[in-house]
Amino acid sequence: MLKDDFSEKVKQITSEDNRYDMGAYYFIRQALDYTVRTRDSSENPMITNHVSGQELLDGIRRFALDQFGPMTLTVFLFWGIRRCADFGEIVFNLVEEGILGKNEQDKKADFSEVYDFEEAFLKPFRPKKFYKILNLKKPLG
Repeated sequence: MLKDDFSEKVKQITSEDNRYDMGAYYFIRQALDYTVRTRDSSENPMITNHVSGQELLDGIRRFALDQFGPMTLTVFLFWGIRRCADFGEIVFNLVEEGILGKNEQDKKADFSEVYDFEEAFLKPFRPKKFYKILNLKKPLG
């Protein structure tokens, strides 16, 4: 799909469903490309470009940490993304517009609470000694 076509479709989606910022849609497209590109096809030479919801969520996590580092959660909150299921909503909005494809097994529920945002996006940047000093096994709160 051409960049201009994608932009027009995203404008249309966000005018009808304003829960998520346009940036979130561009990010999902880039995260999908990243996920497909970084898969280990040596394990399965018959690998296709299709990724499951859980594979995409893992790619999203890795790509976001690489792109935004400790600001990942802040960026996601700005875009309206607060949980894994929000990624599923965005993906299925793109599917409904014909931008992304899906197979019979794909469903929004595949994106439901696969990981905790604090654990995935904040914990990697907390100092290791933080927990030892406070004698904690897990984050406060």
